Amino acid sequence: MARWIGGKCRPISLRTPYPWRPRTFRSNAALEAIATAAEEKVRTVALYNYPSFSGAISALFAHLYHSRLNLPCLILPSSSVEPLRVEDFCVEGEGLDTCYLLDFIGPKGFASKLSQQAMCEVIAFDHRKPALTQIDCCGDPRVTFNVNLAKSSSAAVYEYFSNKLVSMMFPDVGDANLLNSEDQVRLEKVLKYIEDADLRRWSLPEIKAFTIGLSEWRSKLNCITNPYMYEQLLGICSSDLIAKGNLDISSRQIAANKFLDKTFKVLLGRGLYGECLGVRADGNSDLSDEIGKQLSLKSAKAGLRPIGAVICYNSRRKNLKMCLRSTDTATDTSEVAKAYGGGGCPSSSSFIIRMDEYNQWRS
Repeated sequence: MARWIGGKCRPISLRTPYPWRPRTFRSNAALEAIATAAEEKVRTVALYNYPSFSGAISALFAHLYHSRLNLPCLILPSSSVEPLRVEDFCVEGEGLDTCYLLDFIGPKGFASKLSQQAMCEVIAFDHRKPALTQIDCCGDPRVTFNVNLAKSSSAAVYEYFSNKLVSMMFPDVGDANLLNSEDQVRLEKVLKYIEDADLRRWSLPEIKAFTIGLSEWRSKLNCITNPYMYEQLLGICSSDLIAKGNLDISSRQIAANKFLDKTFKVLLGRGLYGECLGVRADGNSDLSDEIGKQLSLKSAKAGLRPIGAVICYNSRRKNLKMCLRSTDTATDTSEVAKAYGGGGCPSSSSFIIRMDEYNQWRS
């Protein structure tokens, strides 16, 4: 087994002091990598938010910076499902110089505890509003929180390591850029799209197609299981992702359209909330959004409420789920869903409905 440290492939012993455990993000491989890095005196660690794309591309920039200067750095994914612990990095007699938290700051107190116990500087990046409540104002000068609600973590990390590379340049290093000119133009455009999605602006053209195209990358964003992650991220292209997303949107819409000639009238809340068109889509709950929006338009043309009701039977749970969608900004579907124990937002909501109650809605 091998682990990439500082751009070089280093062997990792299969003998480990940690007991066997099922494969998780705090896995044997991750713990072995930490132990090996400690043995090799690797004193810089970067943990990135997994499976966030902002976290993974931030890890790419950390990797490029340290590889460029031939500085050893251990980069690992960190998941909130089973995150790495502070004590994992506190090897007896050894500490760290720097630990980067990319696209997350950890639970309250995590950064300061890591700084104190691993005797290191901690530099964290995040762009989410909840991160502001997790900042532990301990006054430790070795802990720096970079939380900017107006800039995505990946953009902030890119700027940080780009500027840091310039400040660390030596005459024999050459051009002070993380990326070559071709990669820079392409990746900076990708960063703009990521930021548009991360900050919920949704303002760039084809942003929906971009995010759909990006979704297939989730399985590739673990640098432990995917040793080619940095190579793949370096070659990513926004136009390719948009093309892939549009193809997916088109195929899903074609699949959704097949249900539109099987509609029936639904009495929302037995008629209390008006009437709309509905359809059964058992086994196709993943198409609820596409079907529901088209039904919403069709329902409005039929003189009913501009709502589409998509009903799916869950064979495992033995119940019915009703998904409501609307393309009309003045319509609130969630009032129906909330009345029946569900929830959502005005344009999209859902709830579980008993079969006997559902039969009343179709009468």
